[in-house]
Amino acid sequence: MKREAVSELFRRLHELNPHPTTELQYRTPFELLVAVILSAQATDVGVNKATRRLFPAADTPEKILALGEAGLKRYISTIGLYNAKAKNILATCALLIARHGGAVPRTREALEALPGVGRKTANVILNTVFGEPTIAVDTHIFRVCNRTGLARGKTVRAVEDKLQKVVPAEYKLGAHHWLILHGRYVCTARKPKCPICPIRDLCAYRYKTQ
Repeated sequence: MKREAVSELFRRLHELNPHPTTELQYRTPFELLVAVILSAQATDVGVNKATRRLFPAADTPEKILALGEAGLKRYISTIGLYNAKAKNILATCALLIARHGGAVPRTREALEALPGVGRKTANVILNTVFGEPTIAVDTHIFRVCNRTGLARGKTVRAVEDKLQKVVPAEYKLGAHHWLILHGRYVCTARKPKCPICPIRDLCAYRYKTQ
């Protein structure tokens, strides 16, 4: 996709949604960190359903540790891979207390050192909490970027690196959110909603739906 088309793509997405943000429900950086860990291979709707019960009972590392593994699992058992996620969240809470005074760190290195936190999760936290122009590439964004021709790549990291090169600076902070929402609601996996797509004319997808 040419530079002018990329700029126009994000201009339109910005116009439709000037202040994009995550659909995960949270009040503090710690709550968002827990929610993002839970969201791996799960829907935001499912995560929000669980955290609406969890966070009123335990919204700090200390409180979640006090629940213990069995107690935490009772709140998150509706989420896929909840056994592994419970262990990761408890280990992360312990490290947050031991290394960071219970606060969520703001460096990639420190975030990725937490159990259950990979590059994508770190990018979400750095972007949404700390306002850094990182771009977290999930399955939706990977699909949108390859399908439209915005930033093609065979791996998630390749797509992320290309996005960092092609997205205009003024749109980088919101790029992750615009693209994930576009993939979730318009450029869907099985049958993209091309007739209502605001960037249809810019898109290189050969098999547009009618």
